[in-house]
Amino acid sequence: MTLTGIVTILWAASGVGLVILVLLHSPKGDGLGGLGGQAQLFTSTKSAELTLNRITWTLTALFMGLTVVLSAGWLNAPPAS
Repeated sequence: MTLTGIVTILWAASGVGLVILVLLHSPKGDGLGGLGGQAQLFTSTKSAELTLNRITWTLTALFMGLTVVLSAGWLNAPPAS
């Protein structure tokens, strides 16, 4: 598998992860996180939101960075002579 293929798979996985995490966020109510008992895994609701925010921002940075790399074609560039 090529480097471009691996980066593309990471990009797609980070996109799917972002969709899931955004659905788990709860702006005022429980959101979809209440369905799986997600808030019970942490000591408090504030801790759960803080953890979700950190993971979401990390995945967002990864997704945006990989988007730039893939769209610029930097992985497909021929070697300099």
